[in-house]
Amino acid sequence: MNERELGGIAAVEVRRGASVESWHRIAACACDASGRILLAMGDIDRPVYLRSAAKPFIAAAAIAAGVREAFGLTMEEIAVMAASHSGEPFHVAAVRSILRKIDLDESALQCGTHLPLDEASAHELIRAGLSPTAVHDNCSGKHAGILALTRLLGADTSSYREAEHPAQRAILDLCARACDDDAAGWPLAIDGCGIPVFATPLRNAALAFARFATLQGLPDRELQAFIVVRDAMLSHPEYVAGTGQFDTRLMTAAGGAIASKVGAEGVSGIASMTAGLGFALKVVDGASRARPPAALAGLRALGALPESAQAELTDFSEPILYTRKGARAGEIRARTEAFSEALTD
Repeated sequence: MNERELGGIAAVEVRRGASVESWHRIAACACDASGRILLAMGDIDRPVYLRSAAKPFIAAAAIAAGVREAFGLTMEEIAVMAASHSGEPFHVAAVRSILRKIDLDESALQCGTHLPLDEASAHELIRAGLSPTAVHDNCSGKHAGILALTRLLGADTSSYREAEHPAQRAILDLCARACDDDAAGWPLAIDGCGIPVFATPLRNAALAFARFATLQGLPDRELQAFIVVRDAMLSHPEYVAGTGQFDTRLMTAAGGAIASKVGAEGVSGIASMTAGLGFALKVVDGASRARPPAALAGLRALGALPESAQAELTDFSEPILYTRKGARAGEIRARTEAFSEALTD
């Protein structure tokens, strides 16, 4: 993939003192549930791996199949199925609870492991002389949800990560319908946690989140699953990410108006229920530091960020850069005019 194909607009600047030290290029798209483009920045037709931003739709595939009813899953457990969680004790407890309900243990998880992303939880684990296990992995909730779907389908739990596994086929089929895209043409790769990951153009990703916001454009059973996953995320935003994390903070500050899910390599997908739109963005160089300022600037340009939320999220809209002694050295800032100029109306 060459530089021209990456596209994007230099829309986030990293300032040191009074000067711009670095730029991050952003590609982004917003649309309504009919597919009408509301914002276009960079190449919105270039396929982008959604990574963990696809997790709400992965969870919805399991819910549409009936795992909630079959295993008595709680809304907290459904929220962690859609999560990139921080490995805090309540996240770990929710994942373990799902596994108990489907009669499996942690050895069934094939996501790998790492220390909790939440610093306090990681320190507590180390102080206790314990090593992290698979339940601490930020994708363990997703994997537990896929295992629940696997159990429901009566399929092999040891091969659930394979692209041709019945659970993965069900997931890709729903994701394709949500994106209004042809899964047969999708570039498939392997995500960091080992499951298949697909790439779809930003316009299609935005459409999926618009449908998630408006509950339009899909069969009723899948829309009902969207309602369940969306309500779980909005009622328990702390389970979707964790203490201090962007998705949790944004959904909490927006008071139910926005559902948000980030993905690795600078991806973000947002559903605005009040504005009736979906918004998808990609930081072209993959830098996560540029994602919150870009996402919030885009939502502001679209009129989709409640005013009450803006003051609560200034540490994400304009993160401050500090020296190691704690003095202010600069900030990361989105160019608001770049997002305003990307509006199509």
